[in-house]
Amino acid sequence: MPTLDIINTFNRMAFVAALGHLFEHSPWVAEETWAECPFARPEELHAALCATMRVASQEKQLALIRAHPDLAGRLAQQKELTAESTREQASAGLSQLTDTELDEFTRLNDVYQAKFGFPFIICARLNAKAAIVAAMRARSANSHETEFATALGEIEKIAWLRLQDSIKPI
Repeated sequence: MPTLDIINTFNRMAFVAALGHLFEHSPWVAEETWAECPFARPEELHAALCATMRVASQEKQLALIRAHPDLAGRLAQQKELTAESTREQASAGLSQLTDTELDEFTRLNDVYQAKFGFPFIICARLNAKAAIVAAMRARSANSHETEFATALGEIEKIAWLRLQDSIKPI
């Protein structure tokens, strides 16, 4: 695990290799942020990454949102999540759902996906399964614009925690 000082010396390819996973299946965020090196603090790096995401076209943002898996969904059941998503969902208790809970997650995921056209996103590491279910129910009543913005905000939280896992503190 490199320090931020070492990451600041990376060429574009090494930078993307080290940080491309921060935004689910979207290494373009790290690639487009690399030119802004060096960063004085992890918070500054995170802010630059998030700014790259925020200024991207709505199509790129939507692709990023859609790159996230359903919570406790088919990919989780088939053990095909990224290592990061597997750990994050497990931390919220989503890897140990009862059949009834799994059915509820599937139903809520389907309702949300049908309404918004993208998966429900929440920073699982900051929530337990009961809070996630409550958020899924509550947020399903939101407008498309509100949920799009909320999804990007949750992605920023996920990326921050993944960044903290990816760099060695000094």
